[in-house]
Amino acid sequence: MATTAHFSTKDRILGAAEELFAQFGFTGTSLRQVTSRADVNIAAVNYHFGSKENLVNEVFRRRMDDMSVQRLAALKVALEQQPGELEPILAAFVQPALAIAQDRHGGGAFVRVVARAYAEKNDRLRKFLSDHYGHVLREFAKAIAGCVPDLTKEELYLRLDFLSGALTYAMADFGLIKRPVGVSEPAHRERAARELIRFAAAGFKS
Repeated sequence: MATTAHFSTKDRILGAAEELFAQFGFTGTSLRQVTSRADVNIAAVNYHFGSKENLVNEVFRRRMDDMSVQRLAALKVALEQQPGELEPILAAFVQPALAIAQDRHGGGAFVRVVARAYAEKNDRLRKFLSDHYGHVLREFAKAIAGCVPDLTKEELYLRLDFLSGALTYAMADFGLIKRPVGVSEPAHRERAARELIRFAAAGFKS
């Protein structure tokens, strides 16, 4: 029972922090707000995370660790089964991220947290993300480079950055194309993924 309580408290804190960061941003959210939302005391936050900075990092780690594993596994399959093909590589990058947006357990909040990370200047968070997940982007950059060898390194990384931005926009689902009546959310996301992959492939090849 102690182990269950341990993880339950930590998950409540992470869930509360994710919702509040999505709503108010990182600087606009206090630990007092987090403890109130999670119904825990400040000692619990200090015990599990040590600081607000670590709490921010762990909100990202909770989602991005699994997403990174899924991306790299899908990339491995793409390279083995469809060598030299660009779209399967892009699918390996896009689809695990869009799956987070479909997660009913806070996926939408996390998408807004990601948008906050783009909007707010937080050098420590950016360093954390680069240190822990930069290798994933490098693996994809290497795979994409094999399909578009004429691109310079700068062009490659700029276009990969554009793809990341477009993907975040698609995850947020606040664009011009809304889900049509009668179309399920998974079907809508699947179509968005297909179109984004085709769009990105054309961009990398241009």
